Amino acid sequence: MSKRLSPELQHITEDAYCETHLEPTRLFCDADQITLCSKCFQSQEHKHHMVCGIQEAAENYRKLFQEILNTSREKLEAAKSVLTDEQERMAMIQEEEQNFKKMIESEYRMRLRLLNEECEQNLQRQQECISDLNLRETLLNQVIKLATELEEMFQEMLQRLGRVGRENMEKLKESEARASEQVHSLRKLIVELEKKCGEGALALLKNAKYSLERSKSLLLEHLEPARITDLSLCHIRGLSSMFRVLQRHLTLDPETAHPCLALSEDLRTMRLRHGQQDGAGNPERLDFSAMVLAAESFTSGRHYWEVDVGKATRWQVGVYHGSADVKGSTARASGEKVLLTGSVMGTEWTLWVFPPLKRLFLEKKLDTVGVFLDCEHGQISFYNVTETSLIYNFSHCAFQGALRPVFSLCIPNGDTSPDSLTILQHGPSCDATVSP
Repeated sequence: MSKRLSPELQHITEDAYCETHLEPTRLFCDADQITLCSKCFQSQEHKHHMVCGIQEAAENYRKLFQEILNTSREKLEAAKSVLTDEQERMAMIQEEEQNFKKMIESEYRMRLRLLNEECEQNLQRQQECISDLNLRETLLNQVIKLATELEEMFQEMLQRLGRVGRENMEKLKESEARASEQVHSLRKLIVELEKKCGEGALALLKNAKYSLERSKSLLLEHLEPARITDLSLCHIRGLSSMFRVLQRHLTLDPETAHPCLALSEDLRTMRLRHGQQDGAGNPERLDFSAMVLAAESFTSGRHYWEVDVGKATRWQVGVYHGSADVKGSTARASGEKVLLTGSVMGTEWTLWVFPPLKRLFLEKKLDTVGVFLDCEHGQISFYNVTETSLIYNFSHCAFQGALRPVFSLCIPNGDTSPDSLTILQHGPSCDATVSP
């Protein structure tokens, strides 16, 4: 590299002398990070080094330190944000784990009730053989065996949930520690850099390159939030065989259909009517007010139905309850519905439940949703029928009045959408507990 001298050779405000030549040191060798006098400058040792005036070198490093200082402040805010998020997530996953535990326990109690009910029906069908004690004992042993297997399965689920919860907490604690350490290091660095930028030329140049490299090294450290396992991926597998017995043959009520919906002749399929759009509202907001209720309503008993959602990119299924006028699009009060919402936007697939609004995670898009309603116990459960697994359940719901299945599509925002929902039917209808 070539030598370069500046006018600062003629002017320096700090008194420094070369210990070897006893002359003022007005130059700075960037390679060796030392000050030089004019005689040192002429030596072979610094012949190919970059040499400039002390003031010029100090200003160059001051600019570099200032840039790093600004970056450090930005990175500090980002690290503090990660730290806060990890601390909040630790509190959230503890609450979420408790919620999933309650959901597992609620699902177990429901399936045990259905198992007992199924066994009672089997005994009733065998009334002509009820005097055969061996047969009765065999049936009772089957009940005990199935109940034991059911309990073991759900205990295993609870253990898996606890294990995943502990693993998530450990990951978050480690992430919190890394974030806390980076916040501490960045704060210390910022204090050092602020002090460095305020120093005079000679003090600033002392160990300048080392300070610069150390600062850059810290800024290169990349902080990422912990990757934890979403508890909704701890699927509860299997569907009760009683669901087929409890399945209801629902039809859509044209009197409650939104104007943009077209219903099939058999009143089991709803689709968006071509050319019908709702111009009100924010065009970027998902508007799920294209709603229709089932003609059937429930006031007691247990009920199950399935909906094909594979041909819809944005949909809702659930239960509506209340006595308000629900004709047309007036049944929009969110507090009167329990919903499962699916949405595909681009390549992103999202799933939500309400209330309260909570995002769930599934590995792939849903095709068929099963809905189970237990009026007496205030329970609503949503199932992935294709994967035979529970999506989410609500327990201890305070229902008022008749309950009606609800279905909704998102009103298109100027595009032509082929979205449709279809209520599926399997086997003969069993509507003994359906209210008029």
